[in-house]
Amino acid sequence: MTLRIGLIADTHGLLRPQALAALEGCDHILHAGDIGKPEILDALRQLAPLSVVRGNNDTQVWAQAIPHDLSVQLGGACLYLVHDQADIPTDLATRGVDAIITGHSHKPLITQRDGILHINPGSAGPRRFKLPIAVGSLLIEDGRVRAELRELDI
Repeated sequence: MTLRIGLIADTHGLLRPQALAALEGCDHILHAGDIGKPEILDALRQLAPLSVVRGNNDTQVWAQAIPHDLSVQLGGACLYLVHDQADIPTDLATRGVDAIITGHSHKPLITQRDGILHINPGSAGPRRFKLPIAVGSLLIEDGRVRAELRELDI
């Protein structure tokens, strides 16, 4: 069985209907921070179980209980979630992490570093510069992880 994990980041208070539609049918959703308001988390939880980390702009009282970083086991894979790539610990390879999900830059990216898949789904919120509005997904089968990015038609 393949698990589909939805990836979203940098909503900054704007949860577009296109992003919600793209995440429909996911088995789990990961939000990589800069959420903007708690209603966004409520809406995502209606689609699937949700794991979330706080971004550098999530400084309000409601966000204080949200962790800075998080490790999640899904479908036999170990996923590490943190908002800013600069905050990735150096020892993740020794912790058996299969994929690292970040936000912050608003730039969609899939790359491989030190045997670990790195994914930034880009920003699903307000457009920044000429960067795309995007979300991502992880497909996990037998502990193997693949990533996909999806630019949203706005």
